Amino acid sequence: MSQAQPGMTKTQPGMSGAQPGMGMERADIAFEVNGAAVSVCVPPVRRLSSVLRDELRLTGTKVGCDAGDCGACTVLVDGEPVCACLMSAASAAGTVVTTVEGLANGRLSALQASFLDHGAAQCGICTPGLLIAATALLDSNPNPTEAETLDALGGVLCRCTGYRKIIAAVMDAGRFASEFLTDGAAPHPPAGTFSPYNDGEKGQVSAPATPSLDFDRRMPISGHAVGSSPIRLDGLPKVTGGEKFGGDSFPAEALAVLVVRSPHHHARFAFGDLDAWMKVHPGIVGVFTAADIPGRNCFGVIAPFADQPALAEDFSRFRGEAVALVAGEREAILDLDLADFPARWTELPHVLQPGKAQASGVQPIHENRPANLLTSGFVERGDPDAALAGAAFTVSGAIDTSYVEHAYIEPEAGYAYMDGDTLVVVACTQAPYMDRDDVAKVLGLAVDKVRIVPTATGGGFGSKLDVSLQPLIGLVAMKTGRPAALAYTRHESMISTTKRHPAEMKATIGADADGRVTGMVFAGDFNTGAYASWGPTVANRVPVHASGPYATPNYRAEGRAIHTNGPISGAFRGFGVPQATIMQETLYDELAAKLGLDRLDFRMKNCLRNRSETVTGQRLESGVGIADCLEALRPHWMRALVDADAFNSANDSRKRGVGVASCWYGCGNTSLPNPSTIRVGISAEGDVVLHQGAVDIGQGSNTVIAQICADAVGLPLEKFRLKSADTAITPDAGKTSASRQTFVTGKAAEKAGRALRETMLRFANVSEKAAIALDGASLVIHEGEATRHIDLSTLKADADGLVFRAEESYDPPTLPLDARGQGKPYAVYGYGAQIAELEVDLKLGTVKLIKITAAHDVGRAINPLLAEGQIEGGIAQGIGMALMEEYIPGRTENLHDYLIPTIGDVPPIETILIEVPDPEGPFGAKGLGEHVLIPTAPAILNAIRHATGVLVSKIPATPSRIRAAIRDKEPRR
Repeated sequence: MSQAQPGMTKTQPGMSGAQPGMGMERADIAFEVNGAAVSVCVPPVRRLSSVLRDELRLTGTKVGCDAGDCGACTVLVDGEPVCACLMSAASAAGTVVTTVEGLANGRLSALQASFLDHGAAQCGICTPGLLIAATALLDSNPNPTEAETLDALGGVLCRCTGYRKIIAAVMDAGRFASEFLTDGAAPHPPAGTFSPYNDGEKGQVSAPATPSLDFDRRMPISGHAVGSSPIRLDGLPKVTGGEKFGGDSFPAEALAVLVVRSPHHHARFAFGDLDAWMKVHPGIVGVFTAADIPGRNCFGVIAPFADQPALAEDFSRFRGEAVALVAGEREAILDLDLADFPARWTELPHVLQPGKAQASGVQPIHENRPANLLTSGFVERGDPDAALAGAAFTVSGAIDTSYVEHAYIEPEAGYAYMDGDTLVVVACTQAPYMDRDDVAKVLGLAVDKVRIVPTATGGGFGSKLDVSLQPLIGLVAMKTGRPAALAYTRHESMISTTKRHPAEMKATIGADADGRVTGMVFAGDFNTGAYASWGPTVANRVPVHASGPYATPNYRAEGRAIHTNGPISGAFRGFGVPQATIMQETLYDELAAKLGLDRLDFRMKNCLRNRSETVTGQRLESGVGIADCLEALRPHWMRALVDADAFNSANDSRKRGVGVASCWYGCGNTSLPNPSTIRVGISAEGDVVLHQGAVDIGQGSNTVIAQICADAVGLPLEKFRLKSADTAITPDAGKTSASRQTFVTGKAAEKAGRALRETMLRFANVSEKAAIALDGASLVIHEGEATRHIDLSTLKADADGLVFRAEESYDPPTLPLDARGQGKPYAVYGYGAQIAELEVDLKLGTVKLIKITAAHDVGRAINPLLAEGQIEGGIAQGIGMALMEEYIPGRTENLHDYLIPTIGDVPPIETILIEVPDPEGPFGAKGLGEHVLIPTAPAILNAIRHATGVLVSKIPATPSRIRAAIRDKEPRR
C-alpha cells in the first residue's frame, strides 16, 4: 500500500466521474434553477449535470452515460430539453433551468400523476429524464399523438418498462389535469405511501414526500389487496426526483476513488514506484493493490466456484479487470489522468471463443480447471437415441448467440464508511446478504462487522447480484478511515461487469407420424468468461429447461460453462434459458412444417398439462398453465395469419411474418435451498411495520409483498410501513433473482401475516373468524355483534417498537437431481407464450415489429398493473436480444455503439394474464420476471422465417445477417 495522510484539502459534495479540464480556473456562474436564482463557482467547462448534482444537490437529474446517449440527465433550459451532461456550466449562465424537482412545486404535475397511475415508473432511474422530455412536449402540445410522443421521447432510454406505459401516461396526462388539478386543489398522496429505503443509520422509514395527488380511490379495502393495482407504494419519490440511487448521497467528506483496469484480455503486470507517482499528484491520498487486501482476495456467488479477485494479482484474465485503486480528494480525482499510472503490462495469449479455449494445447485460464471447463449440467430420460432413430420426422439445427449487456441506466455506484468497528457499505445491489458475506471475506472482517444498506437500484436484471465496487470502496474506507465513494462510468460499467452468456448450441428433435414429440437431444457450450460468476447456475438450469414446456419422453441435454478471456458472463434474466429456448422453439417450427401441422396446434398437441412428467421425472400435479396460454393466443394467431397473407399478396419487396414461441421457467434456485424470511409487527402507534428485505429493482416487490402480507393479516394496505433491505435491521429475504421474490418471499410474507393475525386473535381470545382493524393506536376486534378495542399504547413494546410481531421463513420444497438429472428441481413453474408480428424489407434486411401478443400464466396476479409492466419490459429486452444487442469487447462499450431498444423500437403489446393457481404459491401466485423475456426472441426469429423463408442462426438477427441469409437462399446465377 502507498498512502498519504488524509485530510489534505476540504472536499466538495459528491462525484459524478472524471471530466476534462477540471484544473481550469473557476468562475462565478449565475442562472435560475426551479424558480430560484443560484450562483456557483466552478470551472466554466464543468458539465451542467455535475453542477446540478454535486454543487446544488439536485440529484433528481441522473447520470447514465455522460455522453448524451441515454437521456437520463435531460433538463429544461429556457424551456427546451437538453442533455445536461453535454452542456457546460458556462453555457448555462443566464438561463432558466428546470429539473424534475421543479415539476412539482408542492404538488404533483398532471404528468407525474399520470406516470403513477399508469405504472410508467419501474426502477425510476430514467423517469426524471422522461418526465422532463414529456413536459416539454406537453407544454407545446397538450394532446400529442403517439407518433409525436415517440418523437419527443426518442432520446431517453429506459431498460425496465418497455416504454408502452410511458407512452400511455404521456398521452393521458390531460385527463389528470382536468380530474385532479381543478380549482388549484392539491390532492393527497396514495394512502400508506412510504419510502422503501432506510433513512440513515437507524433504518427509520422516511416521511411521505410533500407533493401529493389523490389516489385513495386506488387503495384497496381490507382483505382485497391481492388482485388490485394500487399505485406502487414506492412510486412517489420516483416521479419527484426524491429517490436516492447509488450515486445520489455521497458524503461531503468522502474520498473519491478511481479504478485502474487492465487494457488487455490477458496480461502479466507489475507496478512501478507508486509513492513517487503519488508525490507528483497532489490530493491523492492512497493507492491500493491486491497486497493491501487483508482477507481472502477471492469472491464469487457460488462458494465452491468462487474464483474472482477483488484486485488482480500479477495477472489479469480479462479486459477491464481491476488491478489497483486510487483514492483522493474529489477535485484531485476529477482532474486526474491515469495515463501515467506506473503499471507495466506484458500482453499474453488469449482465447475468446469456447471452441478455441477447448483446443488441445491451450493453457488453462485457471490451473485447477483443465480444458477450461468450469462445470456442466446434465439431464437424461428414456432412450433419446433410439427414439430419434425410430421417429417419423426429425429436425436438427445449430444456433449461436452473442454477449448481451445488461445496460441498466444506473452504472454501479456507492460509498462506504466505518461506523466504529463496523464497515457500512451503501450501494445499489440485488443481493445485500451475499454482498455482506463476500465483502467480509475479502476484507478479513467478521460477518457481523459488515453492514450492507441497499440504495434504490436503477435496474439490475442479474448483473447487480455480483459484487462490483463494494469490496473496493470498503477497502479504501478501512485503510484511510475516511468515507470512500465511487461511481462507475458507463464505459467502466460495461467493460467490467457481467453479461448474458454467449451460447453455441446444437439440437435434434423427433416426432411420430401423429405429431407427438418422441425424443430430443441438446448440447450447449456457454461462454462463461474469465471467472465463474453464475456459470454453474446456467450450466445446470439449461438442461432442465431446454425441452421447453412440452412432454418429451426421451431426452438428453448437456450444458457446459467454458472459461475464456472474454467478459465475465453471469446472471441475466433467464440464466441461459432464453438462449436454449431459441434453439428449441425454432426447431419446433421446422418440425411442425415437416408434419404439415399448424405451428400453434403442434405446440398445443405436445405441451405439458396437469399430471404430466417433465424431463427430470417431476410429476406436475396441478397448476400447469401453458395450454391455457396457447389457447388464449389462438384468436390472435388466426387473425395475424390472415393479415399476413393479405399483406404478402399485395407486396413484393416487404413481407409480413407471424411467429409463436412458448416458455416455462422454474422459480427459484435449482435443487438448492432458497429461503426467505419476513418479519411483520404492529407498532404502539397502530402501524403495521413490515421488515421486507427483498430488494426492489423496479419489478414491484415492495408493493406486491406488502399486498400479500396485508391480506394475510387482514388489515388494509394503507396501514403498512416498510423497513426495507438492510442487513442490520431486516431478515434475509434472499437475492432478487430467478423470479423468486413474489413466490418465495411472498410465501414467507403470507406465512408471517397469518402468524401475526393469529397472535393478535389469540391475545384478544377470539376465534379465527373475527375481523380486525386499526383505528389510530387502537386494535379493533369485531366478532359477531361484539366489538372490542385494545389500546396498543398500553402494551409493552419490544426493541423494534412492536407490541405484536411474527417472523416466518419459507424454503420451497425441492429435491436434488441425481446423476441422470432426475428429481424435483423446482417447486413452482411459470408458463407463457407470445406471438410476434413483423415486416421484413427483403432488400435491406430490416425488421419492423407490428405487434406482440403475450399470454403469461402468473398463477394469481397479485398486482395486474405491475405484472403487465414486467411483461412489457421483458419483451423489450427480448426484442433487443433478437434484433440488435451484441456486446463486442473493444467495440461496443458505450450506449452509442451498443444498441438497446428505444421507444420507437417497441411495438404495441397486448398482454393476456392467465391465472392458473399453484397451491404452493402465495394466494396461488407464481414468479414472472424471467419468463416474460424468454419467448420473445424465438417468436421474432420464427416470424422472420415465416416472412422470408430463412432462419438466422447467429443472433442477433441484424439486417446484414438477415440479408445474407436471404442471399444464400436465392438460386445461383
